[in-house]
Parts: sequence; structure tokens; C-alpha cells
Amino acid sequence: MPQHPAIAEGRAAVITGAASGIGLATAERLAGLGMKVCMADANVDALTPAADGVARRSGRQGDVIAVPTDVSSRTDVERLKARAYEAFGEIAFLMNNAGRGGAGATLFGDPASWRAVLETNLWGVINGVQVFGPDMIAHKMPAAIVNTGSKQGITCPPGETAYNVSKAGVKVVTEALAHELRNVDGCQVSAHLLIPGFTFTTLTRGDRKEKPAGAWTSEQVADFMLEGLGAGDFYILCPDNDVTREMDEKRMRWAMDDIVLNRPALSRWHPDYKDAFAKYMAG
Repeated sequence: MPQHPAIAEGRAAVITGAASGIGLATAERLAGLGMKVCMADANVDALTPAADGVARRSGRQGDVIAVPTDVSSRTDVERLKARAYEAFGEIAFLMNNAGRGGAGATLFGDPASWRAVLETNLWGVINGVQVFGPDMIAHKMPAAIVNTGSKQGITCPPGETAYNVSKAGVKVVTEALAHELRNVDGCQVSAHLLIPGFTFTTLTRGDRKEKPAGAWTSEQVADFMLEGLGAGDFYILCPDNDVTREMDEKRMRWAMDDIVLNRPALSRWHPDYKDAFAKYMAG
């Protein structure tokens, strides 16, 4: 499997939301490939043992560090950058992955919940891009910035509105980043939007102790992401055990056609379009 040129032995990665889930799985994979890894997370109790485990399993105890970080705080992200550069000298791979769920942040829900979701999921990504991006560009070596989005930020199902808004924002920010980077002379930094499918993580598990059959593991997502990076994909759209790439594409086309065909907003969930959507998916 070809690797993105930023994924190379001896180079360094920063991953937020790295104490569990997709972030932890990515840290495992990159350390296993010989990269130095800076793992960041707001959950200090989980972060330290997670980093110790990655270092032990990869045999790279001196090349894995843990930096407690609240990505919603610009000061914390600047501190993270300073610590990572102090330890490793340069950063080849940045994964803005930290996120939180949107329970309680419905349209007319608690404003404090809205702020918490947007500050972590959206501003956390903006902070990471703005704090790390300029130096990664200036280093003039192959590098990659991966932002973790969501299918909910594209199809926007009813319910967790703040979460949808935050992930739609991540999509817009990452698309703008890709445009900016390709218009910088000599820039060797690429941008990528990771769009996971149903993945069994601390964010999605709820009260379940065992992975549902339809879900992917975090390790599967990390492996799929690395394949997408190696192929040069911008949109790294992950399937899962229930939803194929074809199904995702059709759902996303339907969502865009609400505008093109002037249908009611979120017509996929509108009772008058229930049969039409089912026929469209079956066809």
C-alpha cells in the first residue's frame, strides 16, 4: 500500500482526540510505521495510559508524548504546538480529530451545549489549522492535515443540530484549506477530510459494551484513512458494515437535490417524500 509522503519513519505527527477511538487507532498505526507521535486529549486520565500503551506496543518509548489539550482553547493549542516542536522539531502530520457528541444541543436546546459542541468540534479544528498550518507550510517538506468530519455534516439528519452544524463547518474549513494550500507556491502540505461511517467509539457506544455488527472499529477507519491518504484522496469517505459507498453517494446526491429540485428542506425525512426516497435508494 503506497503511503502519503508525510507518513515516513522518523517524521512526527500530532493527533488530537488521541486518548481513544479513531485518534488512538491512528496513533497506534503511525507509531507502528516508525513515526514520532504527539497525542493530545482533554481527558487527562485516559490520555496518559493511552500514550504509554502506544509507546510500549510500538517499542518507541522515547518517541510518543502526551500533551493534555482542550482544543477549544487557542492557548492550549499553542501550548500543544510548542511542546510538539520542542520534542520533535517539525510536524509532518496533523490530525484535528477531537470531538464531542451533540446530545442536548437540538435546535431549541441548551445554548451552553451548543457552545460546547461548536467550540470543540469546529473551533478545535480552526485552532489546529491556524496554529500549526503556517509552520507546516514554511517547512517546505511533504506534510498532511487531516480534519475529522462526519456524514451528518453533509446530509444533516434531524436531531443533533449543533453537531451537524459543527461538522458541516469542518467540511467548509477543510475545503477552504485545500484551496489555500494548492495556491501557495512551493507548498507541500495537503488537506484531507476524513468522513467516518458508523464507528464503535466512546462517542457512539452509549450503554453498549459490544460493537454492533454494523459498525466498523476505529482501527478499520484508521487503516482506510491511511489508504485514502496514500491514494491522494481529499474526501476520505468511509463505509461501514451496513452502509456501502454507493449508499452514501446516493444519500448525499439526494440531499444536494433538495436545493437543485427545490424540494422541502430535509426531504429525505419528509412524509410526502418517504416513498420517493425509498424508490430512489432501491433503484
